[in-house]
Amino acid sequence: MAINATGLNQLSNAQAERIAVVALSGGMDSTSLLMHLLSRGYRVHGLSFDYGQKHSLEIERLKANLEYFREHNLVVDWRMVDLTSVGPLMYSALTTENWNVPTGHYEQENMKETFVPNRNAIFASICYSWSLSLAMRRSPQSTEPIKFGLGVHSGDHAIYPDCRPEFYQALMAAFELGNWGAQNVTLYLPYLHADKFEILKDAHSSIENLGLDFQRVFRNTLTSYSPNAAGESAGLTGSDVERILAFHRLGIPDPLPYLKPWEDVVAQALQFESLHKP
Repeated sequence: MAINATGLNQLSNAQAERIAVVALSGGMDSTSLLMHLLSRGYRVHGLSFDYGQKHSLEIERLKANLEYFREHNLVVDWRMVDLTSVGPLMYSALTTENWNVPTGHYEQENMKETFVPNRNAIFASICYSWSLSLAMRRSPQSTEPIKFGLGVHSGDHAIYPDCRPEFYQALMAAFELGNWGAQNVTLYLPYLHADKFEILKDAHSSIENLGLDFQRVFRNTLTSYSPNAAGESAGLTGSDVERILAFHRLGIPDPLPYLKPWEDVVAQALQFESLHKP
């Protein structure tokens, strides 16, 4: 089992040697992973999922980033997967009408309301299927496995059981039992044991190496589970708090607009953090 924590007919050898399939939400983590792989010379294939999430504006932000990357000759083969018929079956504050997204720190018990049952298993299964299919269509001389990448990280482990290392060990074992050619795909989770600050720092380095504008890239992301129509947030949901603290620690104001001044949302996030330190 290989878990690395650190419109095609047949791909050329040069393209085939460094290929990655990534689940792209338009949020901070998956965008950072995309930058990480592009800066290392990977040909990236991205999958996004519309499952009726309330914060679907993130997909529009992703499209804006993909267009920006294209202007700099960084082309991602991107596809949208329509799961809107499945989304209403998923009982969560992120998908269920009249259920308000909870506020607070990620380690609070009420943050479990943002868990979407079996979501990552569904997304991972589709990404793995595409990875295997791409591997089958490569030149037979290709030797490097295709990387199947997800932006899961340690900050999610407490409330999202489908972000834990044990889950991915078991999932990959099942995928390998149920498919031919599993040796041609390896799971790539470089942020599995990282926190949000470490992810942001990695993204900053990758974006600099690519010659892109860090502010613009992250202005075209959306992390909040409860934004308004313009993508502005009060900075109160768990995902907001983590992002705000990461930018604060990096020493760079978040380029996203908030409903309050940056200094106020930072003070608010620090207060949430102080209440939940061990």
